[in-house]
Amino acid sequence: MSDPSQPGAAGAALPPLPPRRESALRARQRQGRLRVLAAAGFRQLVREQGLAEAYRATDVVVAANAEFTDQGTLLLQLGPTDPPIRLRDPQLDGLAAFSGGIGSDLALAIGTAASDGNRRGGAHLLVDLLAGERLEFSAGGEATPLQPRRDLHTWLSLDRIGYGRLLLHRAIVENGVVAVSSAEGLVRSAYGPLLGPFANALYSCGGADSIGLAMPGLTLLGPGSPVLVAGAIGWVTGSGSGHQPDPRRLPSGHARTPGAVAAVSVDLHEIEPGWLRACHFEGHGSALLVPIAAPIPLLNAGVAQQLAADNDLLEAPVLDVAIPRRIKPSFGGVSYSALQAGRIRVNGRELSAAPSHSPRLAEAIGRELIDRLVDGRFPLRLPLLPLGRRPGLIPLDP
Repeated sequence: MSDPSQPGAAGAALPPLPPRRESALRARQRQGRLRVLAAAGFRQLVREQGLAEAYRATDVVVAANAEFTDQGTLLLQLGPTDPPIRLRDPQLDGLAAFSGGIGSDLALAIGTAASDGNRRGGAHLLVDLLAGERLEFSAGGEATPLQPRRDLHTWLSLDRIGYGRLLLHRAIVENGVVAVSSAEGLVRSAYGPLLGPFANALYSCGGADSIGLAMPGLTLLGPGSPVLVAGAIGWVTGSGSGHQPDPRRLPSGHARTPGAVAAVSVDLHEIEPGWLRACHFEGHGSALLVPIAAPIPLLNAGVAQQLAADNDLLEAPVLDVAIPRRIKPSFGGVSYSALQAGRIRVNGRELSAAPSHSPRLAEAIGRELIDRLVDGRFPLRLPLLPLGRRPGLIPLDP
């Protein structure tokens, strides 16, 4: 474990270092002189040269995630029909969608599953559309005087959709969890299959390389912040689903549990299909593996100090997901260095640990963002507003 008393450690006192202005970083980018490192590379530079020198030598650090989500919505703007139709009960490739208002806009949840038990869900339809496939579309009509059509049967492909957006309601989360099971046998969870009692563990966050643990509180993200989503520039729209701005924190400021959450919107036609993975969690439903990378400008030494925290200083909570209650039994926290080593101790037992995310895909999207920042193909800007302070987890208890 790092010793905070040593020069250059994450908790060490720093000599006075000048803050940086956003405009100065943009000027360096325009001049082709922006110095960008991945989060892992920055921590390595801190270990080799100390925090003060690493801060002086770096302008921007890139952190990245590639996590599974079923909390997303595909919004499609469909063209007019003749005669016009007010859509009711639309279905896309056999999956129920939603249409509201008087137009023909369509919404499809990423986690939508087929009623006949088919393993294809909303995430799979998104991937198929991006791959250029044609999907069957059908709907009834309300048959009003100005929208008299009663039914519609056609095919949709990406080039027949005028405008589309992927909304990720829980795109970036400050920390993750470690899922374990106290039940006998196999438990199928949203993180993957768990063997119990206490035979394996699955963890959902990438630790020090993740956006949320490289940027405590997601303080440099907010409405108007650009992030790289599956090869396209996406935009933070505000606080996301389950946003908790004040979780329990370590003395360094890093969250000990899932905390702040950012929602992101991205243009469907800009997404590069090779980045996305659709999957099916048995017993849970459809989900999407989405790689996201975010730039973290080193505006001051405090930002650098939090970025320097290694995996042995950061932790995730261990939750028993076999208990079907809102508040699940917790077994404390374990360090990300132990998780990434593949063995942890929970409830007096040693468990194998594996990622319920893709470190490889996260590293790849991070490298892509570094290239775009250096080449000036990605905007460098601070948010228009910070994320909200209102917590998003308000129970629906009677």
